[in-house]
Amino acid sequence: MTQLALVIDLNVCVGCHACVTSCKEWNTSGWAGPLVDQNPYEGSPTGTFFNRVQTFEIGTFPNTETVHFPKSCLHCEEPPCVPVCPTGASYKRPDNGVVLVDYDKCIGCKYCSWACPYGARELDAQQKVMKKCTLCIDRITDAKLSERDRKPSCVLACPANARLFGDVHDPDSEVSIAIRERGGYQLMPEWGTKPANHYLPRRKTRMHIDPEELTRVDNPWRKEDLTDYTGEETLDDVAW
Repeated sequence: MTQLALVIDLNVCVGCHACVTSCKEWNTSGWAGPLVDQNPYEGSPTGTFFNRVQTFEIGTFPNTETVHFPKSCLHCEEPPCVPVCPTGASYKRPDNGVVLVDYDKCIGCKYCSWACPYGARELDAQQKVMKKCTLCIDRITDAKLSERDRKPSCVLACPANARLFGDVHDPDSEVSIAIRERGGYQLMPEWGTKPANHYLPRRKTRMHIDPEELTRVDNPWRKEDLTDYTGEETLDDVAW
């Protein structure tokens, strides 16, 4: 069975949010839309997003790193959101493995959001239905588009090519080769949901920092040598 999925390279994701905005644009006007925003320019903006990028600082100064972590529905092969749905609104397509929500059946009970260990489901506050990433199902199945364009909008928008898309069950696909050769991994596999989306790990980098480089050479305190202040006049003592 075909299992379509995303493979995200954490080593080259720069956190530009192009994937977030392109996802919002496409899906707001597409099959899964609209994706509403409430008070987008106020102090507490809320809204519905299929894809978010979380940014973390890890390590201890000066050996710190910034990690950008895109996250959306992982289109699990054993999706826990499907069996808990009381109306059958959550389902997995048998032809390509994409997990979707039928808005005509969804009653907004949130059972699926409680069952999902990845927090991928969001309640649309206006339509009162649960929404999530569809892998741009209306786009990837549109035979009128060229093969190049039959990809999720986030993949096409990524300027760093951090996102790959394809069939993870095909051993010769680009995504399967990347997972196999570059150590791709699933998020929280201990839950047994078999997420179809994978992440490519950040490569270890070594950076040598000279301790003297951590001190400002133009530090005015250092110029006046106030570290060993002996009572002489300094710039702070001058009356202008």
